[in-house]
Amino acid sequence: MTRILCNPMDLAYRYQDIRFTGVVSGVTVGEPARNVHREAADPSLVLYRDRYYLFASMSRGFWHSGDFLDWVYQPTDKLPPFDYAPDVREVNGALLISASRKGSNSPFFRSTDPLADDFEQVSPGTFSFWDPNLFQDDDGRIYLYWGCDNVQPVTGVELNPDLTPIGEPVELIRADTVVRGWERLGENYVVPEPTTERERIVASFASSAPYIEGAWMTRHDGRYYLQYAAPATQNNTYADGYYVGDSPLGPFTYATASPFSSKPGGFAPGAGHGSTIQDKHGNWWHAATMRISVNGAFERRLGVFPAGFDADGVLTCNQNFADYPLALPDGPFDPWAKITPEWMLLSYRSSVTASSAVPGHEPALAADEDIQTWWATAAPGVGEWISLDLGAVSTVAIVQVNLADHELAVAAEPIEEGADGGHTWRGIYREHTPALVVVEGSVDGETWEILHDGRVEGADRPHALITLDVPREFRFVRVTAASLPFDGAFAVSGLRVFGRAGVALPAAAEPRAVRTEPRTAHVSWPAVDGAIGYNVRYGAGPDALYRSWLVYDRNDLDVPSLNAEEDTWFAVDAFNGAGVTVGEAVSAVPA
Repeated sequence: MTRILCNPMDLAYRYQDIRFTGVVSGVTVGEPARNVHREAADPSLVLYRDRYYLFASMSRGFWHSGDFLDWVYQPTDKLPPFDYAPDVREVNGALLISASRKGSNSPFFRSTDPLADDFEQVSPGTFSFWDPNLFQDDDGRIYLYWGCDNVQPVTGVELNPDLTPIGEPVELIRADTVVRGWERLGENYVVPEPTTERERIVASFASSAPYIEGAWMTRHDGRYYLQYAAPATQNNTYADGYYVGDSPLGPFTYATASPFSSKPGGFAPGAGHGSTIQDKHGNWWHAATMRISVNGAFERRLGVFPAGFDADGVLTCNQNFADYPLALPDGPFDPWAKITPEWMLLSYRSSVTASSAVPGHEPALAADEDIQTWWATAAPGVGEWISLDLGAVSTVAIVQVNLADHELAVAAEPIEEGADGGHTWRGIYREHTPALVVVEGSVDGETWEILHDGRVEGADRPHALITLDVPREFRFVRVTAASLPFDGAFAVSGLRVFGRAGVALPAAAEPRAVRTEPRTAHVSWPAVDGAIGYNVRYGAGPDALYRSWLVYDRNDLDVPSLNAEEDTWFAVDAFNGAGVTVGEAVSAVPA
């Protein structure tokens, strides 16, 4: 069977008990509120001693895998659980771990056998930092990069073997939204006016400047690629750019191929604050943060994307259809060999029925390709079901069941152990009942065949990816809840079915791109009969369309993420359940 991954990564994300204290800058502004939801972000992905390790914020542990596909969660109490953005790098044959801490020195931990939970503090640290990244060069010298601020820059310094600084820190990266459109704040680069009391509270201590954060250093062909994230983790525009230099502390030059990791469209957007590694076969991958940000700004998931360097040394991520299934290679591969998926989405706007629904969370929301909306039942939801009618018998290969956290603060008992971050208190649940579902397929809606039985597997899978041994013909897909965390509601943000539909391919889209201002282009195209969506690709030339933005049910798009002095080309690929028709690239013209 082909090994398949699909973003968001199918991990046993941990639950948090989060309480907004109602205090901002020492002033009480409303009653405290409580929320319970899963979170993981800011991934550090490393290959160490033939095993992959994945550390992420607010996880109270880490995941490990021998094959890059099946990940096992391992808890630990030996690392600080509430320090954001854990950084993990191999230094002198061991893993060194640090994380974010303000107000006190940030310590360093060491491990040579993470699965034996041998983490030990090797340095109390000599200063505080946020969003750290360690890097050991080929000559053995060690460097630290850090920064997470809308004022202060990303900074770097060389470290002694005892992890104390050598010399003065060097300022490396600051925002420049006048030139770099992608660093501008906002959902789709638009900052809305606050409409609720909570939004007004948040806006009262927010800034119009982007956060420059999440450094990660990669050396390739003797050059140093200093990567960073912007503008804000709660937006679909969260992305990673980079600078290039000839030494670990620069000087660095901004790469106009930035952002190299950017996923503003599709079901699960966001691709910022990540890590870039080579796998066992030498293939490059980039892990990054994907946003939900409904229950809270920091409600996030993880994604992993094929990456690499082109012949000119340009760092790229292939994020075309980046939340569609992707076949994992068994050896070296070209990350740009394919820009279209093998299996297409069949479930978009399908007819949906369910056993019940609460107001505002109707069944259709499970098939609208928006991770921020979901169908939900009242609690408890065990035994409740949701069913898709694809409209015709189709070839079904893969089903992804994305669960949402719906009003779990009512169902989940409060926990006592946690940390107060000033305006937010948070704790991490050590255990919870797993999310288990039963997935069935049917040709006629009457006779059903079990495709996946979570009761047998027993693993907590909030983004369960079910790959059929052999693609089968079905018209209906039904999911029933067998077990739910905290015995809460059954809620599904995306019941996504992939395969091939027996319809004609859409015709080619014919785009026109107009540069409306130095950082923005407006792309439009006549609607294509039979297309359910379009993948807008863009970049510095017709053979360098390294960025993409996937949209449904529309035939125009503002792209405000451009670099002001960079010529940009655009192509629009039309797609439906039968496949993708790749479009020709055109150059953006002046307004």
